Amino acid sequence: MATSTLGVIIGNRDFFPDSLVEKARIEIIEVFEKLNIKPILLDSNATKLGGVETYKEAQKCADLFKKHQEEIMGVLVLLPNFGDEKGVADTLKLANLNVPVLIQAYPDELTKMNVVNRRDSWCGKISVCNNLYQYGIKYSLTSQHVMSPSDPIFQKDLLDFTAVCRVVKGMRNVRIGAIGARPGAFNTVRYSEKILQRHGISVTTFDLSEILGKANKLTAEDTKVKAHLESINAYVAQGKTPNEAMVQIAKLDVVLKEYMEEYALDATAIQCWTSLQQNYGCNVCTSMSIMSENMLPSACEVDVTGTLSMYAMQLASGSPSALVDWNNNYADDPEKCVLFHCGNWAKSFLPDIQLSNAPILGTSVGVENTYGALDGRTPAMPLTYGRISTDDPKGIIKVYIGEGELTNDELNTFGNRAVAQIPDLQGLMQYVCKNGFEHHVVMNASKTAAILEEALGNYMGWEVYKH
Repeated sequence: MATSTLGVIIGNRDFFPDSLVEKARIEIIEVFEKLNIKPILLDSNATKLGGVETYKEAQKCADLFKKHQEEIMGVLVLLPNFGDEKGVADTLKLANLNVPVLIQAYPDELTKMNVVNRRDSWCGKISVCNNLYQYGIKYSLTSQHVMSPSDPIFQKDLLDFTAVCRVVKGMRNVRIGAIGARPGAFNTVRYSEKILQRHGISVTTFDLSEILGKANKLTAEDTKVKAHLESINAYVAQGKTPNEAMVQIAKLDVVLKEYMEEYALDATAIQCWTSLQQNYGCNVCTSMSIMSENMLPSACEVDVTGTLSMYAMQLASGSPSALVDWNNNYADDPEKCVLFHCGNWAKSFLPDIQLSNAPILGTSVGVENTYGALDGRTPAMPLTYGRISTDDPKGIIKVYIGEGELTNDELNTFGNRAVAQIPDLQGLMQYVCKNGFEHHVVMNASKTAAILEEALGNYMGWEVYKH
């Protein structure tokens, strides 16, 4: 089954060779098949060779796109020759899909610059972009101005573009559960539901006491609890965690899953720090880790924009994200720091995963009430980090993103931990502090900062700083 669906517009212009349009159509269908992308494009007999030039042809192509608007995530514009800029712009205007658009143009060959073979796509691409700009239609560009679809670099661009489409589609429809009140000591994770809603991000709030009340009514004998206990044991070895604590963790896991399904939630942000431990007697880290590993990101301290950041990065990379603290310097290396959290990172980051407790939290609530936190060290991996935040006084959503590496440098401490190496880390920390960002950041084992910058900056219209 295709992983994504793109509409395809093949531009044409009457005084340029038609055969180029025919060849482009065959070539792009082959490329899409290879990359597992489903094309929605005109039949070669619906218009002249399946290209778009006239207003009538634009109407036909737009009608086809409208029929498939539920599945089309983005549109690829192919320019095998100069193309008709109005034909392309009119198609997009009439279809009104409001999805990302990628503009490709074919290169000319020095041996084929005669009237029969010359393309002039280099020039045509500029005209198409100029028209889209006039029409107010957002678009993306390939990494080189002209590129053949058979070029591996173009194919990487195309896959990156489908990731941009995934992020945009996901961000515009995401549903987040805010479970419990923001912990009193965490002003840092304040955010604006109204600003998020304006951008298509829905937050549903839940009372923590309601969730704990339902969990307390369950018993170790309930079938659902037994099933969840089994899946938790399959995910991480029980280790030294007492049986009673395992049952508490499983009961809470049952209720959280029921809420996720009933309210169709894509992600959650859960109140933890002291309330769960004092009123229920365990940590929710294991459940959060399982959800995040299963691509249902979960953040602690009701950090709603934190879990939104996790979701965006997951959409960009296709792999789980983790919410972490920018936590410690690493000796005297200015480009390295320690990333830490009590223990809720997805298993993908923790090859040595262990079920444990939370020593820092335990100093105030008793270590016996913190079982469920995970222990583990993240080894060397690629790193994309970042944070989405609502800036309420300015009424905007702002973002910072960047890339680095997670390293195998020695680190003797507890909890979920990693060492990050980031170019100009000191400059980044200056930016984070000067612009009032949170102490929580999100990490993902990928190199997807450019995808996120394009999706969140160009298409979502957010203020993005790429470090």
